[in-house]
Amino acid sequence: METLLLSKEDVEAILSMQMALEVVEHAFKLHGLGKTQMPPKVYLYFDKGDLRAMPAYLEGHAGVKWVNSHPFNKEKGLPTVMAILIYNDPETGFPLAVMDGTFITNMRTGAAGGVAAKYLARKDSKIVGFIGCGTQARMQFLALKELFDLEQAKCYDINENAAVNFIKFVEKFGVDANVTRVEDACDCDILVTATPSRKPVVKSEWIRDGTHINAIGADAPGKQEIDGNLLKRAKIVVDDYEQAKHSGEINVPLSLGIITEEDIYASIGEIIVGKKKGRESEDEITLFDSTGLAIQDIATASKVYEEAVKRGIGKKFRFF
Repeated sequence: METLLLSKEDVEAILSMQMALEVVEHAFKLHGLGKTQMPPKVYLYFDKGDLRAMPAYLEGHAGVKWVNSHPFNKEKGLPTVMAILIYNDPETGFPLAVMDGTFITNMRTGAAGGVAAKYLARKDSKIVGFIGCGTQARMQFLALKELFDLEQAKCYDINENAAVNFIKFVEKFGVDANVTRVEDACDCDILVTATPSRKPVVKSEWIRDGTHINAIGADAPGKQEIDGNLLKRAKIVVDDYEQAKHSGEINVPLSLGIITEEDIYASIGEIIVGKKKGRESEDEITLFDSTGLAIQDIATASKVYEEAVKRGIGKKFRFF
């Protein structure tokens, strides 16, 4: 047998945000029903970043993603995140495909925020705030615009050039956008935080009642974007309990005793399958703690592989 090799260009030709939204929501659903296998991420830590192994199995699909996170890679002309994904046949273990996982990572993370907002944000949300205007902000925007009638984006980044470039991207889709102060970006219906910060960048007093927050940036121990006092005001929803406690937005506040495990309301999968309710009032603050799940990667990879075979995309290689 031969293994299908799919480059970044191949994956980009196949995977749309609508496709990612559908497969990620289904993966969350299976997770909420307890029908997945997903061991904890394995981390290797370095001075300027880390590497992670992320295996998963769901509904006849298996694989592993090997991915880095190096916030300062742009200085070397490299992406912050680079990933390789191996997609296997669970029956034999044969590697059906080896594919670029970077675009999959970006898209499924954006889709996760979109799915969370679908269940947790107010349906009439029109103003979105962004703190951190890099690649992931673009993915979050693409997902949200599929689900909401967005009218305005308020954008803040410590690097103003990043915010300006992001605004140009947003305006291509007919949405007004402007660079703001960080506190002004928080005056919105949906707030997206996508930074590598290790200290809070969002203060509780900046957030009005009824806001939904997609906390995307914290994905390793010690990272934190949201003030602990704001977490105490919010309905906290995680993608995965154990992963969020270890490396999500809640990891630092939990370790400091600012919040407890009892303050975690639900996983997004539990809400999707109806075990818990999503937004219950126009006034409550909701927060989605997104750490990024291997099941999202494998679910997306399975769809990419299926479409690649159907369309004749990729190159075949014999490993064994």
